[in-house]
Amino acid sequence: MQSALRTAAAGLIGNVLEWFDYAVYGYFTTEIAKTFTPSTMAQSERELIALAVFFIGFAARPIGGLVLGVVGDRIGRRALMTLSIALMGGATLLIGLLPGYSTIGIAAPVLLTLCRLLQGFSLGGEFTGSMVYTTELASPLMRGIVASSTAAGTTLGFILGSLTAWIVNRSLGAEAAAEWGWRIPFIGSVVFCVLGWFLRRGIVEPEVSAKAIAERAPILGSLVADWKPIAQTFGIVALTNAAYYLAFTFAVERRKAEDTAFQAFNTISLVVVLFAKLFGGWLSDRVGRRRLMIAITVMTMVAVYTSLRLMLFGGPTEFFIGQLLLGVPLGMALGLQGAMVVEIFPLRTRVTSMSFAYSITLALAGGLAPLISKWLIDNYDPPTLPAFYVMIYGLIGLPIMLAMRETNDRALDE
Repeated sequence: MQSALRTAAAGLIGNVLEWFDYAVYGYFTTEIAKTFTPSTMAQSERELIALAVFFIGFAARPIGGLVLGVVGDRIGRRALMTLSIALMGGATLLIGLLPGYSTIGIAAPVLLTLCRLLQGFSLGGEFTGSMVYTTELASPLMRGIVASSTAAGTTLGFILGSLTAWIVNRSLGAEAAAEWGWRIPFIGSVVFCVLGWFLRRGIVEPEVSAKAIAERAPILGSLVADWKPIAQTFGIVALTNAAYYLAFTFAVERRKAEDTAFQAFNTISLVVVLFAKLFGGWLSDRVGRRRLMIAITVMTMVAVYTSLRLMLFGGPTEFFIGQLLLGVPLGMALGLQGAMVVEIFPLRTRVTSMSFAYSITLALAGGLAPLISKWLIDNYDPPTLPAFYVMIYGLIGLPIMLAMRETNDRALDE
């Protein structure tokens, strides 16, 4: 019998790698834009291109969710988790080694885009595959807290990404960081890949996985039949992810050049988010995931305007307060969502349908949030408009969740 700790570690390690890369890319958007675009371009145009490539990684997630989801449902959860971490690690290493535009011309942004597509493809199966794995192996009374390990892995990745970005900028200076220092985290992430691959090779397969493998349900028919949980996934997840990227990628990128204190406070905020995720998973086991998620959605909608204003216009201390206003409820939401979303999907093609639903939601909400936010701020007043954009997802999600039943007591072998 595999221990809960081993199960949690297997879910955590891949997401540390996956989200370390996403964080580092977000924090070094300006430097990456300079490296992979022509010097004749205006800086704002370069950054828009880099953010568009960031979004492309999300756009590849639904395809990866379908393809790797089939691996999880027809071959096994363990095979999926081993394959996804190898693909992600290889693509991340390549980004760190790619020559820039000044060396190979237009091939540089093309190759960067291909690497982001591969990363997004692998993440389409990794995050949801590990959520399914940890939830299926947990006892019904501990699904929330055990599955929150997957979400904790994403925050650990962000923390390490933020900390690494701060160290690179602080120790090398802006010029060296822009020239070559940004590559260090991408190349160094191969350590997570190797550790994760060896850890996952020896994990056990959930018992319910054998039932899904034997059934071999049709993929397209299952996606059509699962339209309701797919729509519910959007209602549960969209607001959280749009607000998260606004607070922990977009806002940090806009302020980091002013003072390294912004990056340092961001790292501290992420540590708070890490514990909030574990608390949210634990609390959802006791009060109900649907009930808690509705309350958190309302809290986030109330806080997002004030939080964004503090992050964009306040000093380092106000920035920190603004992040915490969003970070605590968002962390709790992300901690409980893994188990909640797994519980609403039937077993027959759980990984495939859930991966597709989750990937589509993150592409539309989380992936577009930095790009749309920059466009709104650059072209319209007031600069806090992105807060209202985020609120729209809450207005969509609340009626969806209000119409749902509680998910905690659902049997996962159905």
